[in-house]
Amino acid sequence: MSLAPAGAVPVTAATTAGTTAGRGAPPARRRPARRTVASVGWGVLALLVSAAFAFPVYWMVSTSFLPTDLISGPELHLWPDEPTLRNYDTAIFRQERSPFLPALGNSLQVTFLVLVASMVLAFLGSLALTRFRFRGRRAFVLSILVVQMIPGEAMMITVFQLVDTWQLLNTVVALGVVYLAGVLPFTIWTLRGFVNGVPVELEEAAMIDGCSRPRAFWKVTFPLLAPGLVATGVFAFLQAWNEFMMALIIMTRPESMTLPVWLRTFQQATKATDWGALMAGSVLVAIPVVVFFLLVQGRMTGGLVSGAVKG
Repeated sequence: MSLAPAGAVPVTAATTAGTTAGRGAPPARRRPARRTVASVGWGVLALLVSAAFAFPVYWMVSTSFLPTDLISGPELHLWPDEPTLRNYDTAIFRQERSPFLPALGNSLQVTFLVLVASMVLAFLGSLALTRFRFRGRRAFVLSILVVQMIPGEAMMITVFQLVDTWQLLNTVVALGVVYLAGVLPFTIWTLRGFVNGVPVELEEAAMIDGCSRPRAFWKVTFPLLAPGLVATGVFAFLQAWNEFMMALIIMTRPESMTLPVWLRTFQQATKATDWGALMAGSVLVAIPVVVFFLLVQGRMTGGLVSGAVKG
């Protein structure tokens, strides 16, 4: 028995279909298509940007395997048609050039020194700024910001005179100390944000469970700061590995050069530039950076993300 009131129109599937057809498809059905088009568009744009950034690296590697006559010839070679290792032989073993292996050793030594020292000092400094309250704390933080604003080129003469007075020219220790002074303010400021992101309540809870304060820090807080240390260490590594100006004025002897200064010797005022050897030298300088990134890329990504999220 039907309970519908008199005169009411029964709702059927045909009536619903007709109403839907009259009003058109609901907007919810059109949104997935728009999102798909937008995703494809952003994907294509990302590929174009990636290709624009990757092409100079590809061109450097490709040119390093081309013979000299093909590099300077009128034809464009997007791929090494006649690959050769002569450019690498020239860059590494040519006797009249500055030696490559001593420059590599100097760069590795100074980079390792700066990386270790900056991580230890920046970690202790950031920990003191975030976990302790002391007189002059705000002034210290302000001084860190002020030091970062001063360009290194403005202090070249002063740094040179100071190192020369200490009789430390052409030494890895002097260059490492100069690099450390330039890297440390930024690393302290960056690590301070990571330490702030770890709640102090975690240490307090561990201390309630019976841990001492140092043990609570090393067992609870330090593992959470490891990604931040890696992300900050990447900056310290790149700064020490790629720095050119200070190394140029402090390491004046050929056997004391770092790799960026060694790479400059490929261009001479009285001779034509050997672009093949120059590209081979550039590849050799870039290989340690690529290896370092491959080793720490997972931790580096986690550190960059965790530094933006406060627990």
